[in-house]
Amino acid sequence: MLQKFSLTAAIGCLVLVASLACTASSSAATYAPLNHPGPPLSVSRALLSEALVCTGNLAGSKDRPILLVPGTTVTPREDFAWNWEVALADQNWPFCTIQLPDDSMGDIQVAGEYVVYAIRTMYAEAHRKIDIVGHSQGGMVPRWALRFWPDTRHMVQHDIGLSASNHGTLDAIALCAAGCAPAIWQQTTNATFLKALNSRAETFPGIDYTEIYTYTDEVVVPNSGPHPSSAVAGGGGTITNVAIQQVCPNDVAEHLGIGTYDNTAYQIAMEALTHSGSGDPALVPKSVCLDPLMPGVNPLTFATDFGDAGAAVATALATTPFIAHEPPLACYVTASCRRS
Repeated sequence: MLQKFSLTAAIGCLVLVASLACTASSSAATYAPLNHPGPPLSVSRALLSEALVCTGNLAGSKDRPILLVPGTTVTPREDFAWNWEVALADQNWPFCTIQLPDDSMGDIQVAGEYVVYAIRTMYAEAHRKIDIVGHSQGGMVPRWALRFWPDTRHMVQHDIGLSASNHGTLDAIALCAAGCAPAIWQQTTNATFLKALNSRAETFPGIDYTEIYTYTDEVVVPNSGPHPSSAVAGGGGTITNVAIQQVCPNDVAEHLGIGTYDNTAYQIAMEALTHSGSGDPALVPKSVCLDPLMPGVNPLTFATDFGDAGAAVATALATTPFIAHEPPLACYVTASCRRS
């Protein structure tokens, strides 16, 4: 039944495939030191504030508030409103969503500023660390915030990615041959953006990283074999890289599914969120494999909800203006940038 509603590879170049100019050549760039203070945010506070929507008592709950970050081509409504938001609300778990500009199709360096603002704002309101759950680009862009705004690192406990585009995708190379949206350029496997993102260190001390992916991902490619694109390597913190098939071998959820309905991915993420350290898939009971739908998903409306998400992806891909080249790296990314 679930396979019937999976996106094809054509529609699947979705939630991935899911700012300041820099004059330096990115190929010769020396990237900014890890602890260099981040630049002031260039996006207006009004736009940043409007994009962040919170539910529940961030300061009064026993649970750390969760920031939900959507992927390329979708808003929080299509990505999370019919699944994660419902599941968290049912548990009285406080959460916020951040809507990235242009349905997450614009320059990811600008989207990173929205995540920086969200982290700082939630931390200030909660008076404690927050957790992050992101899908596709939404699982990767928080790492941009953590990399280039080091003040945010002590504000985050868990960073959880659902098929995050941490090392891009081979699919986007062909897709961008005749031009593509800025965010898709930046998620090609050989993008200068990704070289900057993963420069010097991929992870940081004090943060627990859980990267959850699927072997049947048709968007973030490759996510099988010895070097899955979603996986991150050491630099600090605790790290778990895990495919849903390592817990439930027969789970066939693809790219959109792992972030919107898949019970295996949800249960691995919740194991991480409710314990110290990164997620331990060995603690997820095999009984989760019996139900393909995560809590919060209504079986009666699943087909419509999932179809609407897929339709939003297709619409965004068909209507977003293309550019001929990857956006230039922001000045702050490089060590040579002159800062006032």
